[in-house]
Amino acid sequence: MPRPRKCRKVCYFPQTLEFVPVGEEQEREVVILSVDEYETIRLIDKEGFSQEQCGESMKIARTTVQQIYTSARKKLARVLVDGLTLRIEGGDYALCDGQEESCGFGRDQCFKQKFSQIFQKPKGEFMMRVAVTYENGEIFQHFGHTEQFKVYDVEDGKIISSEVVDTNGSGHGALAGVLQALDVDVLICGGIGGGAQSALAAAGIKLYGGVSGQADQAVEAFAAGKLDYDPNVHCGHHGEHHHGEGHQCGEHGCGGEHHCH
Repeated sequence: MPRPRKCRKVCYFPQTLEFVPVGEEQEREVVILSVDEYETIRLIDKEGFSQEQCGESMKIARTTVQQIYTSARKKLARVLVDGLTLRIEGGDYALCDGQEESCGFGRDQCFKQKFSQIFQKPKGEFMMRVAVTYENGEIFQHFGHTEQFKVYDVEDGKIISSEVVDTNGSGHGALAGVLQALDVDVLICGGIGGGAQSALAAAGIKLYGGVSGQADQAVEAFAAGKLDYDPNVHCGHHGEHHHGEGHQCGEHGCGGEHHCH
């Protein structure tokens, strides 16, 4: 019986998933580049990693890197020479949650690489950046499971801009790092466990927990100094019940997204 194929670690999900020749009206063959093939191209050709370093980052052998990389280069050559459409999808991979010391970039750099392309707005000198756990316009009530943050820039008591940012499968242990990479000053959320609160405090992010309702309204109230929040917030499941003593949101197994077979 053949051994199961080892999952390849990918630092962050590609932000552009399809490339189409300019002015191409007729349908052309689509070449599929897997996410793990994309990662070898990114690490070796863009970041200048050796195949050994690429293997260490992706948690696979150098010979496996060589096979994946060779396949990826052949596909790119076909796309460029024959003028074909390139689409990035599929593969055997797991997104890095930024928690491993052996991450190819280190934890902090991994988050910067992952989120700098998503959220590139510089923060002004007198501006405060506020993040809200977000789902369909509402404040999502379980910090450790949040899939999106809505990030607001606030200045002189007014919201200057806002943008929704996906967490890209980052687990509870990585979310404080995500917020730090986004240069967030304040987090508004519903329930949140003690471990996550400690991580936010260590990152210098002020917490306003136990808040529910519309995200935009909550940030407007915060900007006006009128936000109603719970300074003693604890872990909760969407307000339905509370955990027993000693339980924290951070104890749920909600790590990075896996796509392994």
